[in-house]
Amino acid sequence: MPYAHVNGQRLYYEDTGGDGPAIVFSHGLLMDGSMFAPQVQALRGAWRCITWDERGHGQTATGTCAPFSYYDSADDVVALLAHLGIGRAVFAGMSQGGYLSLRAALRHPQVVRALVLIDTQALPEEAEKMAGHQVIIQEWLERGLSDERARTIEHIILGDGWEGAAAWRAAWQRMQPADLLACFTTLATRDDISGELGRITAPALVLHGDADHAIALERAQAMAAGLPHARMVVVPGAGHAANLTHPQPVNAALAQFLAQLPQ
Repeated sequence: MPYAHVNGQRLYYEDTGGDGPAIVFSHGLLMDGSMFAPQVQALRGAWRCITWDERGHGQTATGTCAPFSYYDSADDVVALLAHLGIGRAVFAGMSQGGYLSLRAALRHPQVVRALVLIDTQALPEEAEKMAGHQVIIQEWLERGLSDERARTIEHIILGDGWEGAAAWRAAWQRMQPADLLACFTTLATRDDISGELGRITAPALVLHGDADHAIALERAQAMAAGLPHARMVVVPGAGHAANLTHPQPVNAALAQFLAQLPQ
């Protein structure tokens, strides 16, 4: 299996290869790079698609994840691209993946050709929602993830009744406490970068499900308004992981955006 040893990490990744322009996909909290399978399938051939598992997630997880920030994660993905010999790429990120992609654009603007921001935001979490998340995480850390709580997380991330949810519930129940705690702490303590969006000059596509239970649509709209070169597409009926549960409209908007990027 392919691993990149960068920034003191052992990052699992997948790379379709080829001579096309590069796009790197960064997943959300409690997910992994496989959540972008519909986008990789649609783009491979024309695009070199890279997915990766972030610290504490998927096949990068060690069970002993140390404290980190999304700036560390931004450095991770830039180092991964350098490991692959890629100097510039489109950064696509869902939720947490958007947090790190925005920070990559601030810290490494020369590497970020464009941004695709899926169900994400520039603000910290809403206090009321964070309080609810903390209850779930504390219970999970103390007693493991019950089936009932797994269904709650499914509702937040995937919506209700999505046919692929069972595999993700099983993956969440395998997550180790140290990884879970480190990753949630990073989410909960991240900084507010909404005032810095004007520094990001890369073209951006903001995609957001209108049934997202985790991040209000208005927060994505505010982020799009703050980015100098952004366009917004609302995905009807989609929840937090719009690219996974509603790939057809997401892929259509993504393909149109990528086709219009300047060289």
